[in-house]
Amino acid sequence: MQIFTFLVTLGGICLFFVCGASAFETDSVSVFVMEGDAVTLYTDDKMKQDRMTWYFEDNRIALINGDQSKICADDQCKERFRDRLNVNQTGSLTIMNIRTTDSGDYKLKITSRNIEKIFSVTVQGVSDAERDEMKRKSVKEGESVTLDPGVTNNPNDLMTWHFNDSLIAEITGDQSKICTDVQCKERFRDRLKLDLQTGSLNITDTRTTDSGDYKLQINSSRFSIIRIFTVIVTYSGSSSVAAAAAAATAAAVLLLLVAAGFYKRNAIMKCIRRQPRDQMNDAEDPPLEQIDPLMQMATIETSPNETEAANETEQ
Repeated sequence: MQIFTFLVTLGGICLFFVCGASAFETDSVSVFVMEGDAVTLYTDDKMKQDRMTWYFEDNRIALINGDQSKICADDQCKERFRDRLNVNQTGSLTIMNIRTTDSGDYKLKITSRNIEKIFSVTVQGVSDAERDEMKRKSVKEGESVTLDPGVTNNPNDLMTWHFNDSLIAEITGDQSKICTDVQCKERFRDRLKLDLQTGSLNITDTRTTDSGDYKLQINSSRFSIIRIFTVIVTYSGSSSVAAAAAAATAAAVLLLLVAAGFYKRNAIMKCIRRQPRDQMNDAEDPPLEQIDPLMQMATIETSPNETEAANETEQ
């Protein structure tokens, strides 16, 4: 009888622990990010007053108790993450500038609610050249540039683009918005375009004032990813010189045309003013054909005496 009682008690204890373990509500989600991104793993806002503990591969990395938090209390954690972890008031964990060595399971435990959440994070490694090609764009003024996040848009996610921390575009499912405020409209003037399938942002007719950081944030109900693109728009000196030369040539041609027109006008005016004077001179002076016969008649009519007198005078 005592043996039977002992076995029943032992079974009850085992059943208690099994039930206790199964009473934890376990939730898991997969997260895929690219090296260099920042990822935030969400908790529930309702849990912000609870005691929460974050683990990475079963090693504690953060402890949140009400308004107090402690991150990386041991040297191993500090060595691995090097000030790249952060927790907010709700207990959500952010991993900044994520690396391939950060891949693994991040576990959140809330013992007061018997809740356990597991985030399986996979970090895609990229070379420096690939990262620069994708996230760092350099174009000349007037050219177009496309910022491609390299993902397929999830209809349930919210994708937002920010320029220098100002919202410029967003995609929700098959709906999109671009430049909803006056400042954005004034800056970009219908030069932004969105691809609803990939979430890519295209900037046309770029200007030097478009240089800066463009931040893409992908928000789901469980996590968010931030990816930053840097755009450098250089001043195109050669094209401006060519434009200035063309403008100077056009101005020179215009001046020549104006001068030629002015000269031609003066010549015409001189001709117009000279015509009446020539007509008056023509009226006063008889033609040469009329002058010669008169001179001949005057010579013939001169008397011999006048001729001799003239000869004596000459002598």
